[in-house]
Amino acid sequence: MAVSFTRYGRLYYLDPGGHSPKVGDKVLVPTDSGPEVAECVWAPQYVSEDVDGLPVCQGIAAEEHLTRDESNRRRRAEARSVSKRLIKRHELPMKVVGVDYLDADNVYTVYFSAPHRVDFRALVRDLARNLRARVELRQIGPRDEARLQGGIGPCGRDLCCATFLKDFEPVSVRMAKDQDLPVNPLRIAGACGRLMCCLKYEHPLYQEFRASAPRTGLAVDTPQGPGTVVGHNVPSDSVIVRLNEGGRRCACSKASVCAPRKQHDARYGDGQAVAVSDPEG
Repeated sequence: MAVSFTRYGRLYYLDPGGHSPKVGDKVLVPTDSGPEVAECVWAPQYVSEDVDGLPVCQGIAAEEHLTRDESNRRRRAEARSVSKRLIKRHELPMKVVGVDYLDADNVYTVYFSAPHRVDFRALVRDLARNLRARVELRQIGPRDEARLQGGIGPCGRDLCCATFLKDFEPVSVRMAKDQDLPVNPLRIAGACGRLMCCLKYEHPLYQEFRASAPRTGLAVDTPQGPGTVVGHNVPSDSVIVRLNEGGRRCACSKASVCAPRKQHDARYGDGQAVAVSDPEG
């Protein structure tokens, strides 16, 4: 089963144990600070492979759990408001991104972003006095800021970091070039202003495709006639071919113009093999 602590937030997978919650039910999720309330967004179902190490759902949230969760939400909202007011009073170049609250220890953790290091010692003292609790301030980078705030990416979907992506891995401009994307910061940057994370985890797909697909400029035979490869469409596993007759372009599956596949079909009898010629020898 899968749950989320916030609407449209990151999914966390659980072992339902002996419980059968429905979509929309509030359930208890084990955490380091004790059980927390989350919403079931994917009802329990069997999976084909064995999955070990998942935390076990601790049951349906009772009224006292819902009351505690609502109280903690109000405390976090109050802490955010107080933090913004005191930051403005101290004239600090900080932006509050998120607030966590542990009621068992009466500790607030305020996450903020800033263009450089900030001396917030006086701010912490004022926050602790106003909130009557221990307060910790943590500065985070642009990627973590986007993960906490959430949003919509250039693709029109929820941000990867705010939904399923767990770790941030290094992303390079070379990956954008390998995927035939324009090396324009406005086109390959995400909501955080850094290179899009999808460039990293989609890169192996492009490498695998290019290793087996006919390269641009190669003369090939297609089901619609001979032509020349002029482009690739990796997501659809196809190549773009300009036909010799009429100059029309068509999209063909990689397998239909791949020499090893045609040799296999010729030997074992499924298709009519047509040789692939390489003008460069």
